[in-house]
Amino acid sequence: MSDRRHAVRLSPRSAFVIGLASAGGLLMLLWPLLLQQPGEAVVRPPFVFLLLLPVVMAVCLAELAEGGIDARVLAVLGVLSAVNAVLRAVSAGTAGVELVFFLLILAGRVFGPGFGFVLGCTSLFASALLTAGVGPWLPYQMLVSAWIGLGAGLLPHVRGRAEVVLLAAYGVVSAYLYGLLLNLQGWPLLAGVTVAGHDGGELAFDPSASLGANLATFLRYTLVTSTGSYDTMRALTAALAVCVLGPAVLTTLRRAARRATVTGTLPDAVPPG
Repeated sequence: MSDRRHAVRLSPRSAFVIGLASAGGLLMLLWPLLLQQPGEAVVRPPFVFLLLLPVVMAVCLAELAEGGIDARVLAVLGVLSAVNAVLRAVSAGTAGVELVFFLLILAGRVFGPGFGFVLGCTSLFASALLTAGVGPWLPYQMLVSAWIGLGAGLLPHVRGRAEVVLLAAYGVVSAYLYGLLLNLQGWPLLAGVTVAGHDGGELAFDPSASLGANLATFLRYTLVTSTGSYDTMRALTAALAVCVLGPAVLTTLRRAARRATVTGTLPDAVPPG
């Protein structure tokens, strides 16, 4: 059995807190499909829940930090967060080209799910400050990115070419899921404003419609607005970056991981020769 170490210890209590935060965040994303407002023409999203989401994220990060983050691991986290912020500022999602997930996936793979979760939060927060992208959407971006980093650390143990293929495929799936979930966050607020009452009015959120009807409308909205453009370009960018740069970056990250003092276990760490 391979030595598997985590740069950020994921204790049972930390896993429970992450699971609780993820369940709460998912409910906040899914509220348009779960809550019906018969007879109301005005969409009233649960802003109380939106205000609570940053608090939930802070508690989650504090719980992970309580498990002990070595100073060198913290330094690596700071460097990778800064690099990811710059990558996001450079690409800026232009035409869907987004480089931030490439490094997030590789770092989560090497340093483990706890580190990937924290890096997803800090990367998006730092990039929002750098690009003046702070807004009500930021907590959702942080949470979904944290899920991507967490999932990368939980992928099966494979090495060599199979690992690169696995990470590239995960990058594609993550890109589409990120677009889907973030569309769900903005759809109730934007769809009614931009398309309701016009030619695309059939894509608008209807607070009085049933779950099935709104789900079908949302899927059409996502397909029309992002799946064939931004999400596909984001997926291709992530997969191409992993295939071309992945092996070299994985080697560099694993070298850095061996030099850092870690607690618990580091996925796919190569023992020093």
